[in-house]
Amino acid sequence: MTVARQYVTQARRIVVKVGSSSLTTASGGLDADRVDALVDVLAKARGGGEKEIVLVSSGAIAAGLAPLGLARRPRDLARQQAAASVGQGLLVARYASSFSRYGLRVGQVLLTTDDTSRRSHYRNAYRTLDQLLTMGTVPVVNENDTVATEEIRFGDNDRLAALVAHLVRADLLVLLSDVDGLYDGDPAKPGTSRIARVDGPADLVGVSMGSAGKAGLGTGGMVTKVEAARIAAAAGIPVVLTSAGRAGDALGGRDTGTYFGRTGRRSADRLLWLAHASTPQGALTLDEGAVRAVVERRTSLLPAGIASVEGEFSAGDPVELRDTAGRAVARGLVNFDAKEIPQLLGRSTRDLARDLGPAYEREVVHRDDLVILHP
Repeated sequence: MTVARQYVTQARRIVVKVGSSSLTTASGGLDADRVDALVDVLAKARGGGEKEIVLVSSGAIAAGLAPLGLARRPRDLARQQAAASVGQGLLVARYASSFSRYGLRVGQVLLTTDDTSRRSHYRNAYRTLDQLLTMGTVPVVNENDTVATEEIRFGDNDRLAALVAHLVRADLLVLLSDVDGLYDGDPAKPGTSRIARVDGPADLVGVSMGSAGKAGLGTGGMVTKVEAARIAAAAGIPVVLTSAGRAGDALGGRDTGTYFGRTGRRSADRLLWLAHASTPQGALTLDEGAVRAVVERRTSLLPAGIASVEGEFSAGDPVELRDTAGRAVARGLVNFDAKEIPQLLGRSTRDLARDLGPAYEREVVHRDDLVILHP
C-alpha cells in the first residue's frame, strides 16, 4: 500500500461531501436508492465507531424542485430558498430513515459564512459538531440556503466541505463527484487519462477542467472541487476526489479517483475561514510602512498606517486590507464602524486615547483576527 493510501485507511475522522447530482433524479426529487447506496458505504466505513463520519450533503434545493412543481433550479434567490426550505426536510428525513437501518442517528447542521468567521460563532459550530460525533451521531451539514443571502453564502458545498474538514480537525476529506476523478482532459473523450495524484499546483498545469456538473442541478463542477481540495490540502488535510459510485473504494484506501497530498500545515482555526469563506464588507488602504508591518512582520493594523477607508461596515465585519496599488494583501475583522475610521486616519493610538477616550487606544485590526493573502 502506498503512503498516500495509508493516510486514507488510518484516518479516524472523515468528512465526506456528496453533490446534488449523486442524490437526485435529473428532474429533481431525491433518488432513494442512491441515498441508501451512499449510506450503506458510510455505515460500513464507520464500522462500530472506530471512525467518525461527517457528511456534507448538497441536494436540498434539488430535492424541493419536484414537490413545488419546478421543472428546473430557479435563478432567483427567493425561489431557491423556498425550494431549499421544502427540500432540506425531505433530505434529512431520507438520511435519518436510511441511517436508522444501521441503528445510527443523524443530526442536521446548517451553516452560513457568518457562523464560521466570527470567533464566538466558530467555537459554537465546532462544539456542536464535536459533541454530535462524541455521541455517536452522524452530522449532516449543508449551507443554510433558506436564509443565506449572496453576502453570506459559501457559494458551493465543495468549499464548505473543505472548511468543515478544517473546523472538525478531520484526518481526511472525500469529495464525491459525478466522475471518478480528475482527468487531464474531457473524460468523455478518448485519449484522456485519470490523474492519480496531485502534490501541488505544478501537477495541474495544463489540465483543463469543466465548470458545470453533468446533471445541471448543483452549483459546482470540477473547478470547485479542485479548489476545495487545494484549500484542504493547504490546511494539512489529504483529499480523495472520486465518484459516488466508488465511495467504498475511496474510503477503503483502494486506488481510485485522485489523491491530493497535504501541501501545508493546519493554520489557526478561524483564519482559514476568514480567508476563504468571508465576504469583505469594505476596504482599508494602507501606506507602505503599514503594509510591511502587517504582511512581513505580522503585526496588528494601527490607525496611523491607514490612508483611506471605503464601504459600509460595522465593528466585527471582515474587511480587505489593500496596498496603495489597490491589491488586497490581507483580510481581517475590523474593530470599528466605517463611520468612525476617518477620524482615526494617520493618528497614533496615544493621541486618539487622549482626544477621544481610552476605547480608541487599540488596533483597528488585531493580528489574531487577520490573515495574509499575498505575502
